[in-house]
Amino acid sequence: MGANISTILECSRAFSLPMTIMSWLVVFTYALLGSGNALYGILALVGVSLAHMGTNVLDDYLDYKNLIKQVDFDKKEYLNNSQKTKCRYLISGVMRESQVKLLIAFYFALAGIIGLFFYIKCGKPVLYFASIGGFIAVFYSILSRFKLSEFAVGIAYGPALFGGVYYVMTNTMPMDVFILSIPTMLMTVVLLYIHTVMDFDYDLKENHLTIANSFDSRLDSLVVLKILLILAYASTVLLCIFDIADWQVFLTALTIILAVDLYKSMFDYSNNPKSVPEHKWYHFPMENMKRLRNAHAEAFMIRMYQSRNLMIYFSAILALGLCLSSL
Repeated sequence: MGANISTILECSRAFSLPMTIMSWLVVFTYALLGSGNALYGILALVGVSLAHMGTNVLDDYLDYKNLIKQVDFDKKEYLNNSQKTKCRYLISGVMRESQVKLLIAFYFALAGIIGLFFYIKCGKPVLYFASIGGFIAVFYSILSRFKLSEFAVGIAYGPALFGGVYYVMTNTMPMDVFILSIPTMLMTVVLLYIHTVMDFDYDLKENHLTIANSFDSRLDSLVVLKILLILAYASTVLLCIFDIADWQVFLTALTIILAVDLYKSMFDYSNNPKSVPEHKWYHFPMENMKRLRNAHAEAFMIRMYQSRNLMIYFSAILALGLCLSSL
């Protein structure tokens, strides 16, 4: 493709893959405890990850096409803005349009082959989950322009991912698995919402409608973040009510300190977008910090890392709670 691996991973937004991996880990653990097929579960992860990266690149490509059509688009100004991370590889010429389209086709073709395999092996229900995922992947960029980003991500990382992975591993589709998806689904939506809050002004300027910029200010929009975080922790109670797991899932409360730090960090950002959050030892991993500092992008990316890492720890502890509940 003429582009090195690091460039491909960057334009695929590989830093967001833990969203997929950790959501998958929870349902994989649950299915495995029910004697699910581990090999099929791992193959499903590969397929979902490919679809995730394909969606990221397609979203960037469509945004790029919309950007360059704008009469007031200034390439130099865009590249000088450290917060504008999307499409940079296209706008700067690091990758050509033809290469990006080939990368999109590569991701979706491989994901499609894995989906076809599961359809042959597991039957028609695979089509339902694949169709939902495929629709969101192709139309995500359009949905995101009508305040539906959070809804689309919630469906993709909730019922679609959990139902699909559990079905190919067990050939069953109990309601329990959809209830199980709620806590991690909400944490994944938090990650997206953080991004839209920080892009508040830019999205308004580009007529990009989001839930966040429906409010009068960034600070006002944080009420939704607070609600999402509260619901994510409160929803673990459902796992006990429906006898999916026992009290061990409440160990996820150990991550509340990360949630509080994240909220405080976003509060500071709402008052001063240039403020850099305090980097505490339990905030790791935070990769490429030296490069981010040099690019003056740390105020934005540290908060993205905070949200991502909260989702990682929350999901890992939830999966552990499921294992402990089975003992």
